[in-house]
Amino acid sequence: KYGLAVTGLVHPKEVITNAGARPGDLLVLTKPLGTGIISTALKADMIMEEVYGKFVASMVALNREPSLVMKEAGAHACTDVTGFGLLGHAAEMAQASGVSLILHQGEIPLLPQVGDLAAMGIIPAGAYNNRDYLEDKVVFDPGITQAEQAILFDPQTSGGLFIAVRAEKAGMLVDRLSRHGADEARVVGQVIKRDGVLINVRK
Repeated sequence: KYGLAVTGLVHPKEVITNAGARPGDLLVLTKPLGTGIISTALKADMIMEEVYGKFVASMVALNREPSLVMKEAGAHACTDVTGFGLLGHAAEMAQASGVSLILHQGEIPLLPQVGDLAAMGIIPAGAYNNRDYLEDKVVFDPGITQAEQAILFDPQTSGGLFIAVRAEKAGMLVDRLSRHGADEARVVGQVIKRDGVLINVRK
């Protein structure tokens, strides 16, 4: 016996998987990180009202429009960022595509208050599990703090899209994403040839 659920149909020639990233592509993230950390802080009543509003707004924003914009830009690969955190899903893309990724920590968008909360140690257990699993797949620059690293392992609820696209299309993609509601979309890294480790995180 088994269960089966069909949630949609897609033309086999129009599928964008996480396996198509190519050296030279740029990497775009459509939503800020931090939903797991904020969810943890909410249990201790540590979140300001305006931060809570942005937290909810981020989670209720659908990925439908960004996915259509991404397709128009000719994206080579895509994954959504959920329970494995940004680094977990980035590692899956790198592995499936046979490439390595460089991420620029300072370019990655965050929800308000997330940096301060992480520095205080307000980090969900799932982030530690993700770190343990990815320990041999990710290398961090020495200047990146433990708190900054933890944010990249933070499991996301209703996270954004992580997209690999040709470098010459990346600026247009970010601009169109912004005009379609993903106003925190950013170029956060690039794809390189496989160099022995799946992900290099630079300051």
